[in-house]
Amino acid sequence: MRKNQWGAMPCMLALFIMFNSACAQNPPMSAVTYLSEEKQTEQSTVLLNNESQLVPLKNLDSIKIASVNFSNTYATQFDSLLNKYAEVRSFNGADYLGQKTINDLAQDLKFYNTLVIQLTDIDLNNPQVINFIALNRKLKKVVIALFGNGNALAKLNNEQNPIIWSSRLTPMSAGYVAQAIFGGVPLSQKLQQTFSPKYVANSGFATLKTRLQYTIPEAAGINSNNLTEIDNIAAEAMRQQATPGCVVLVAKDGKVIFNKAYGYHTYSADEPDKIADIFDLASVTKIAATTMEVMRLTEQGKLSLDSTMGDYLPIARATNKNNIRVRELMLHQAGLVPYIPFHDRIKPTDHSGDSSAVFNTKVADGYYVRKGFYSDYMLPTMLKTGLRTRGQYEYSDLSMYFMKEIVESITAEPLNKYVQTEFYNKLGMQTAGFLPRNRFNVDRIIPTEDDTYFRHTLLEGYVHDQGAALAGGVSGHAGLFADANDLAILFQMMLNKGTYGGVKYFKPETVEQFTAKQSAVSRRGLGFDRWDPIATRHYPSELASDQTYGHTGYTGTCVWVDPKYNLVYIFLSNRVHPKVTEKLSSLRIRPRIQDVVYKAIEKGL
Repeated sequence: MRKNQWGAMPCMLALFIMFNSACAQNPPMSAVTYLSEEKQTEQSTVLLNNESQLVPLKNLDSIKIASVNFSNTYATQFDSLLNKYAEVRSFNGADYLGQKTINDLAQDLKFYNTLVIQLTDIDLNNPQVINFIALNRKLKKVVIALFGNGNALAKLNNEQNPIIWSSRLTPMSAGYVAQAIFGGVPLSQKLQQTFSPKYVANSGFATLKTRLQYTIPEAAGINSNNLTEIDNIAAEAMRQQATPGCVVLVAKDGKVIFNKAYGYHTYSADEPDKIADIFDLASVTKIAATTMEVMRLTEQGKLSLDSTMGDYLPIARATNKNNIRVRELMLHQAGLVPYIPFHDRIKPTDHSGDSSAVFNTKVADGYYVRKGFYSDYMLPTMLKTGLRTRGQYEYSDLSMYFMKEIVESITAEPLNKYVQTEFYNKLGMQTAGFLPRNRFNVDRIIPTEDDTYFRHTLLEGYVHDQGAALAGGVSGHAGLFADANDLAILFQMMLNKGTYGGVKYFKPETVEQFTAKQSAVSRRGLGFDRWDPIATRHYPSELASDQTYGHTGYTGTCVWVDPKYNLVYIFLSNRVHPKVTEKLSSLRIRPRIQDVVYKAIEKGL
């Protein structure tokens, strides 16, 4: 089995030749060289014409972005970085300077309302390129990324759209300017000399860093060599068949400093894992979807933690669930049974191999459950279950089934649509969401179990959790899929106390309330799992601070945020493939990798 697949950040891709290594394994001199060039690039990059404050780009849910390049040697690196923040379609403008014309390019760009135009000083000698810029000046929002000699600025003297000019034409400058467009890095420099009547000395606009930056560990005070043990632990996981593959991401101080994919989609080793692969997050859904909506509605005063299920769900009023408080559900202290194996209760008349008006809920390829199975059978069954001791901690999936019903009754909108529009799309999360087969090719989605007892098929893009599957793939406790970068964005927002990309998603006090210890009988926050004070458990890892919050997922996933260290740690895997195994837990793969990060932070450079 191949040891790993390089998953270095895009800004490092062009530097492979220079450094001959991925970001997590740069020799010390390479890191010094990288940081030196990054600093020089920062000092030679100036933002002009930003009176409208278009840069950094905002409203990611409503803009459609295209990147147009004519002769930039490093356009691939540039576009790769852009796509870390939003979906950006690349166009090679050179293809439109011959038989196909600039007018054809404009036609092909018809459905994009925001253009990022990469230019070199050579491009500005071409009248067709100048014409293209003028053509789009009034039609669309335009950001110009100019690389090369500052004298070229004079040819843009009539330009009103923002220009980010870098005097350096290098892989580093390509990555840096791309990140600056989205606020991944701040801009503060001014022109050192006058280039035209418009672009005079001391011109320039400043921006703040508002989103994740993609760089190397040394940029966050960590020696790359001290993270190499992650490779060894990941290799051990695959060698011991704890999981066919995995993706690890570490963000420190708002910088993604480690993002690597290891192994393969399956043990057949046909398809290597990639950092942009989409995983079934399992119970991470509880905090990355349901709890996010609960936080929003609580902050808006539409949901009270001390109200009861009966206050929001009329169907619960004639049951023993009527007086259960929302707070009890969020803390897993409602006395609910842990789960109900609905898949064991399926009757032949409940499902079909083909879809129809009667069997309209797709559970997996070749498996459809009858219409109303969730609303007519599953939900009433959950409401009829007996109660155990209220006030005691017992982890239960039923709590988040019920929370989904509650938030949907308040918003009159399905959970999956609400979190997609209110959070994921606005944050620039491109893969996160429920029902991924409706949006992505199957080869981007990591397969989970080869289900031989229920659905009798390999699960590819259908939620592993049986109850969530029977509910149609959307549930409060499971069903969310995403790649590591999307989770990093979401939980960097949480680490920022509710703000990301210049937008406030939550008040700081809301984040603090839900993520702090809120139970007198467990370690839990509201929706969130937390650091365990019982030292022998070493949970979530031996070195995590008592401020740490997050969640794990049954499929072999976890997200942990440690405010003390300004840290986001993400581990994604499909440890349930082809069958469920406990080796990932027994080998302590996730916490050991997390502790490597803490030790590296402690050692510093």
